[in-house]
Amino acid sequence: MHRLYNSVEPRVMDEDMLKLAVGEQGPKEEAGQLARQEGILFKDVLSLRLDFQNILRIDSLWQFENLRKLQLDNNIIEKIEGLEHLVHLVWLDLSFNNIEAIEGLDTLVNLEDLSLFNNRISKIDSLDALVKLQVLSLGNNQIGNMMNIIYLRRFKDLRTLSLSGNPIAELEDYKMFICAHLPDLVYLDFHRIDDHMKELAESKHQYSMDELKHRENLIQAQLDDERAQQEELEKHKAAFVEHLNSPFLFDSMYAEDVEGNKLASLPGVSELLQAYKDKFVTICLNIFEYGLKQQEKRKLELDTFNECVQEAIQENQEQGKRRIAKFEEKHLLSLNAIRDESDLINIEVKILEYSEDITELFNVLMTLEMQLVEQLEETINMFERNIIDLVALFIENVQSLMAQCRDLENHHHEKLLEISINTLEKILKGELDEDLPDDLRALFVDKDTIVNAVGASHDIHLLKIDNREDELVTRTNSWCAHLVDTIHKNEMMRNRGRVKEISQYIDHMQNELDSLECSDVID
Repeated sequence: MHRLYNSVEPRVMDEDMLKLAVGEQGPKEEAGQLARQEGILFKDVLSLRLDFQNILRIDSLWQFENLRKLQLDNNIIEKIEGLEHLVHLVWLDLSFNNIEAIEGLDTLVNLEDLSLFNNRISKIDSLDALVKLQVLSLGNNQIGNMMNIIYLRRFKDLRTLSLSGNPIAELEDYKMFICAHLPDLVYLDFHRIDDHMKELAESKHQYSMDELKHRENLIQAQLDDERAQQEELEKHKAAFVEHLNSPFLFDSMYAEDVEGNKLASLPGVSELLQAYKDKFVTICLNIFEYGLKQQEKRKLELDTFNECVQEAIQENQEQGKRRIAKFEEKHLLSLNAIRDESDLINIEVKILEYSEDITELFNVLMTLEMQLVEQLEETINMFERNIIDLVALFIENVQSLMAQCRDLENHHHEKLLEISINTLEKILKGELDEDLPDDLRALFVDKDTIVNAVGASHDIHLLKIDNREDELVTRTNSWCAHLVDTIHKNEMMRNRGRVKEISQYIDHMQNELDSLECSDVID
């Protein structure tokens, strides 16, 4: 069931092997000779055949970024690797090798046809990324567990499956089990599955399939819920207010607050703490809702800006196209007139006139571009002012709300300190009726100890509030700065590209004129 090392030395893919293969499989005759002389770029290769090469390890394929078909059958490959850059691969043949595990296919999201026939594979897994998989050949391997078939249910486009030559193919219920669990399969082991077989399989496995579908529906519902929660979280992060619609920040203040958690057991503190939490969470919710509204305003501002930019560019391009179309209409007439002219003086006059037309077109196109640059610069500057103002207002109001959180914490601290000192006095006088936990009673040694404990709890809470505020402000400012910087860079690149485009077009026109040598025209 596997290929043995032969007398030929095992090989690893290298550039020389790949160049030879590409050259041999490239175009023949004159086109092939030209390609070999100029060199074939690996990125332009769409199909590559490397069968019967005694290859031990896959390597050096990173340059074949547009490869669609790869044939690696009949080698001695032991591990699937080195394919991560072949993201456009549609067809992959790794049959007749020594592969023991399915792996290394995570980036091949466009793969439709995969052959792993005649290897040493015992488990079907690690194919999750192959969402477009239609044909899977796993015959002549070592797959013995029918549960591998259930794994294949996730591939909704799978229509052809080959598993003959595996231990599971010897099981009595082999075909029925596969037809029941993969109802959309059309071909099994190179034979078409008829409707009668599908009906028998469905009837035989109806109960187990109902249970399986129920479990799958529950899992899918859970995945959908998790995906929706993640999308919602990303939306909140974009507004810089994630987790502020819950007690998350408040709970985080007490997560590492050992002293505060002890003091929560003091008589009267439970009610105080609950009132504090309710008010604190309400303020956080206000920040959250305000943040989402401000995010919508920023998004609207950005969308409006992008629309204005695109409209300005499109209008400018239309003007340029009209001028070029008018020029090219005259261009053909001018060239023909020069070719038809026999008088040398008239030729020179016409060439001079045409050269002036080219210069005039260049000036018109460059003037249009400069007008667009000025227009977009004004639009960008206006957007920059608006977005900076929106961000500044957002930060100012959030800081005001965060100050309210600190006020609540200060108030709670004062009340907690008051209760703690009163409790200490009762303990010292022997008037405390309630029993305190031992770890809490240990804090009531003297006034300094309890004041330090309450103060330490207070410091932790303020630090959490400050850190969350600092994080929000920093991320918001960074987002704004990065956005503005990106917009300026994009405009600079657009301008450079347009100037280059104009220059190349004018150079082409001028070169065409220069090629009209007087001697050729006279002849």
